[in-house]
Amino acid sequence: MGLRSRLGRARDAWADRMAVVRAAEVVDDASWEDLSDALLLADVGVATADELVAEVRRRVGRDGLPDGERAGDGVLEVLKEVLVERLGGVDRSLALGGSPSVWLFVGVNGVGKTTTIGKLARREADAGRSLVLGAGDTFRAAAADQLAMWADRADVPIVRGAEGADPSSVVFDAVEHAAARGADLVLADTAGRVHTRSNLMDELAKVRRVAEKGAGTVTETLLVVDATTGQNGLVQARQFAEAAEVTGIVLTKLDGSARGGIVVAVQDDLGIPVKLVGVGEGVDDLVEFDPADFVDALFAADVAA
Repeated sequence: MGLRSRLGRARDAWADRMAVVRAAEVVDDASWEDLSDALLLADVGVATADELVAEVRRRVGRDGLPDGERAGDGVLEVLKEVLVERLGGVDRSLALGGSPSVWLFVGVNGVGKTTTIGKLARREADAGRSLVLGAGDTFRAAAADQLAMWADRADVPIVRGAEGADPSSVVFDAVEHAAARGADLVLADTAGRVHTRSNLMDELAKVRRVAEKGAGTVTETLLVVDATTGQNGLVQARQFAEAAEVTGIVLTKLDGSARGGIVVAVQDDLGIPVKLVGVGEGVDDLVEFDPADFVDALFAADVAA
């Protein structure tokens, strides 16, 4: 199933925002205002919207509109090119390079961290890698239980501690367990909030330090962001990115009520690549992010069956 049909309401919301631009018969100052408004309503963010409009306007002024296109359609064709270029040019691979490699997952509660780890565990296991899951969100028993369920589905071992245990010690134990088994990879959950007086960001920094004290090497710290929270989610993402040495973004729930511009906003604002997107509840609905596919899906005139 292509990304076009999986974006669901996010794609429809984008099309609704861009409809007024598409309907333009001529390109004038009102057209650029309409484009700016549409991008803001699509959750692109003020600074990025201004820069996108300026670049589209510059290219149209230099090259004119694509041949055979009506004014509004032509503007959107140029916007597509600009978006693909803006989102492209970065390494989106998930890095390996330790014995074992450690991927930490950070983000506030409710964004889909645990589900993301479970889906990725299944994918990596199917690809032939041996792995261990670390239930480092010890402040929520439900998180460890959910991760254990995913471990069963992927047929991989899980290391968990007692509720309220030191998250760092659980992750350390998971890394040591993986090393003893000769496993390739540890996928480690972390807390989205803490129930003590300790600071969450300090706790995450400690988890990372301790994870590398033994045999493991942290090669990815993936920030999971709920796409439906829009600009509010971006504020949270900034706090994590500043504290946790984030290497990549996972945007979940992009098939829901998210507005597609949040993908552009997150990568642009943080300067960190979007590596994976969640587009459904199924185990195969966590997919690698491809800018060209994503932009094509957003602008698709109809949804493929």
